[in-house]
Order: sequence, then structure tokens, then C-alpha cells
Amino acid sequence: MDKEQITPVEGLSALSLDALTSVAYGPEAIIVVLALAGAGSLHLVLPITGAIVALLAILVFSYRQVIDAYPGGGGAYAVSRANLGAGFSLVAGAALIVDYTLTVSVSIAAGVGALTSAFPSLTSATVPICLAILAVITVLNLRGLGASARAFLLPTMLFIVGLLAVIAVGLIHPLGLKESLPGRSLLQTHGLQVVSVLLILKAFSAGCSALTGVEAIANGVPLFREPRVKRAKRTEMMLGLILGAMLLGLAVLARRWHIGPRSNQTVLSQIMGMAVGRHWAYYVVSLTITVVLALAANTSFGGLPILASLLARDNYLPHVFGLRGDRQVFNSGIWVLAVLSGGLLVAVGGNTNEMIPLFAIGVFTGFTLSQTGLVVHWWRTRPARWRRRAVINGGGAVVTGIATIIFLISKFEQGAWIVVIAVPAFVLLFVRIHTYYVKVALELGVGTVPAKPAGKRTLVIVPVSNMSQLTRFAISEALSLSPDVIAISVRTDRTEGEHELSDDLVQEWTQWNPGPPLRILRTEYSSIVEPICAFIDKERHEGDRQIVVLIPMVVASRWRYRLLHNQIDLVLSSALRKHADVIVARVQMPLDTPV
Repeated sequence: MDKEQITPVEGLSALSLDALTSVAYGPEAIIVVLALAGAGSLHLVLPITGAIVALLAILVFSYRQVIDAYPGGGGAYAVSRANLGAGFSLVAGAALIVDYTLTVSVSIAAGVGALTSAFPSLTSATVPICLAILAVITVLNLRGLGASARAFLLPTMLFIVGLLAVIAVGLIHPLGLKESLPGRSLLQTHGLQVVSVLLILKAFSAGCSALTGVEAIANGVPLFREPRVKRAKRTEMMLGLILGAMLLGLAVLARRWHIGPRSNQTVLSQIMGMAVGRHWAYYVVSLTITVVLALAANTSFGGLPILASLLARDNYLPHVFGLRGDRQVFNSGIWVLAVLSGGLLVAVGGNTNEMIPLFAIGVFTGFTLSQTGLVVHWWRTRPARWRRRAVINGGGAVVTGIATIIFLISKFEQGAWIVVIAVPAFVLLFVRIHTYYVKVALELGVGTVPAKPAGKRTLVIVPVSNMSQLTRFAISEALSLSPDVIAISVRTDRTEGEHELSDDLVQEWTQWNPGPPLRILRTEYSSIVEPICAFIDKERHEGDRQIVVLIPMVVASRWRYRLLHNQIDLVLSSALRKHADVIVARVQMPLDTPV
């Protein structure tokens, strides 16, 4: 189990790629909005980025406190449930599920988009490539998060070191300033909008997409090795320092070189080209960015299954989401995330721009609720310096709340309305599931002391078709359960006379004399299930007995041979499923037949 858990460095690749790779679209989102006011507004990219990095510092500090207070994981959901009540926690949980799904889809689509930009001939295969990458990441996570974290560690380190090196070269001694940039400038000579407070707020909220994924470490604390809290807090701090340095470095270079939007060129690509020139270093880092953008989907595979397990624990999702597989991962959460993300990728044709308007709204809703919940937590517990902590978290809640509102207003017609519908729909689903579990608990009397158990006499019914070792094996097992055993066999042929005396099976049974009687069930139809069910119904109403149907079956040595045997156990089990008072069991006799 320990080898499936992760270290702080592995935590960067397993839980932080979403946040780290956001530098590929966060700064560009700011510049695209500011460009609406013309070239004269681009100098604001640095102060706006500075404000975003300040918010990043607040969030990192906040989520380090979340890790301390809630080491079981869950992040915004756990904080909201403990401090704001079930209603707010369900909103947080629903928002995070939407965000995690979008994170997987956007990350993979962005990575494939970079690949098809370099190799246009692959454009027609965008969706198959997206689904192939999704399948690989899903399989790696099903094999254990430790395996996926180690598999992603090398490209993550190459990305971090490579991009920081590009920024350093650009700040100290740029190598490609004299090279011409490909594409054409999309910057308006005369701004279409004036630089207003609203425009600055729009640019700020758009740039805040660079902060998605900051919460994933707090959600995934149980995935770390012991001491989990210490390792998770260390990973959160490493993420904050690296991401903050990247964002500030790119903003300084963008302002210094007056970077604006260009056709077929991202802002990050322009900065890298001017910093190191369009030579081998540029292509190595570009390829690495393509890879880690695709792998950034792994952040959600680390966070959503744990969130789903907490919702299942609280009876808001089916309990199967709380079960770990052999690799100590929540398999059901991984499969559901893969299906939802795959469906979204197919629906939008792998187009990143179709999903960007939906991105970050869910996670900023979680930010706001999490920090608001921590303010309540500090006020209730009042540890040392609680006022200072409450002010920091309160300020962060106000800022992220404003950013969420601006996101919704500015992106509503571009697709954000889908999130407005999806989050309440998930909340309604949670409430309905919880209501069902409450009613079931009342009906089962969970938490109450039941009456003393009373045993019943057991009748074991064994369907047989012929005399064989399987028949002997089944009757022996039946007698070990109860002395009251009846063997039954169905005959679909119609003959005259006393069939019981002339039937070969009856004669063989009489000669064998195993103890239990044999009943021959006659039917005019080819189905053998109906007469068996009718016989069982008749026995159910005769006396207060527990009916056990023991179905004999053979288990072939190879799975492909199993299809060659009669599947009566499946048909009969399905037919008897409606009889809640009948126990259906299988007695399996292994075969070792070489072919």
C-alpha cells in the first residue's frame, strides 16, 4: 500500500499539473481581454498578474490551513460541510465535480491542440487522439496513483526546469529578439473599449484561470505517504512558489516586449521564441508543454475520486464510490470521471475554445466557499492569531467571490449557463440519493437494537439434469447445509404412461439412492425456468421454511471454455431475483480439462 502513496515531488506531477500548466493559457487570457482597449492597455498585464499572484499566496496559505484542519481530504467540500452546513457543501461538491471534468477535457484538448498545430495533418484525428490520451491516463490511475505520479514525474520536471530556464534567459540575455514572429498581429490599433474598472476586472477574472488546480492537493491529502499533512503542506508551498515565479516572470517579459495576441501563436510561444530563439530549446520546451498539458488531466483523477468517496461516505453518492480497488484507488470515481470527460470531448469535437468559457467557475465557487468556511472555523475554534487568519481568508473569499460573479456575467452567453444548470442538477442528484439512503436506514432500523434472531428450517432445492460427478458434488454440498434436500429435473418431452417409472434418470436415481428425493417436473414448453419457479413458489407457501436454491455449475480451466457450458445459473438467478425470501447460491466444481 505504501508504494501506491506519493511523496511531495511526486505530488507535483500527480496533483499539481493542472495549476502548473495553467501558465499556458492564464497570461494569454489577460492579454486577450486587455487587447480590446488597444496596445496602450497591455502595460496593465504586470499589475494584474501581481494581484493574481497575491491571491495565489492567499489561496496557498488558506489550503495549507485546510490540510491542517481536514487531513482526510475533500478540500472545499469538507470545509463547507463542517462550517457552513450540508447545503453549501453540496454546492461546493457539485462545483468541484464540474471543474474536475472540465479540467480533464480542457487539458487533453489543449495538449492535442498544440500537437495538431505543429502537425496539421493530424487535425482530422483530434477526437480519437484525445480519447486515446484519456484512456492511457485512466489506465495509469487504475494501476495506482503512485504509478501515474512516477510516470508523469520526468515530463513535469522537464517542463518546470525548461520554462524557468526560458524565463531566466529572457530576463538576463534574450537570444531571439531580432527574429521575426510568425503569424499576424491581432492587436487593434485603436481600442474598441476604454480601459475601465470593468475591463480590468474582466482581465483579472480571466487571468484567474491560472489558479485552477490549487485546491487539488488539499483534496488529495490521503494519497500522500506518512506524515501526510506535512508532505501535503510542503507540496502546496512548492506549487505556490513555482507557479508564482512562472506567472510573474512571463508577465514581466510580456510587458517588456509588448506581447499581444497573434494568429496561430500563443502568448507563451511568442515569449519563448523571443527568449531563446526558435531553435532546439524552443522545440524541446514546446513539446514538453504539449505533453504536460495532456497529462494535467491527472490532477482531476487524483482529486475527484476522493471527493466522490467523501460524498459517498455522507450518503450523497452511491456507496460504491467509497470502495478502494486492489491498487488502493477509488476505481468507480476514476471510471465515472473518464466517461464524463470522454463524452464532453466527443460533444465539442476536442475544441478547447468551446470549453474555456465554462472553465474555472466551478473551482472559484469552491475557493469562495472554502475560505468562507475557514473564517467560520477560526471564529469557532479561536486558535492563536485567529483574527489575522480570519482576515486573510475573509479577504480571499471576497476576492474569489467577486471573480466568480464576474466570470458568470462575462461568460454567461458564451456557455457559462451550462455550469449554472449543471451545479444545481448535481445538488438535486445528491439530495435525492441522500433521501433514499435515509428512508432505507429507517426501514432497516439502522442504529436500533433489533429483536433476537430466530432460525428457520432450511429446504435446499438442487436442479439437476443427469447423473454425473457434478450431481454428486452438488447433493453433497446441499446435505452439508440441511438434511432437507430435494433434487428437481425438468423434462420438456411429452410421452404417455407413468413417466416417473420409465424415465432413465429416475431409475438411475433410485439405483444410486443418495438420500434426497428426485422430483421430475413436466412442461409442454421448451423453457425449464418456468416449471422450476412454479415448484419453488409452491414450496414457499408450504410451511415456514427458508428456501435455498443451490445451482450446480462447472468452472472450466480457461475462460474461453466457459462459454461452451450451459449458462442456466445466469438465467435461473435472474428469474428468481424477484423472490426476496429465496436464497440463490452456486456450487462450483472446477474442471481441469487440457485442450
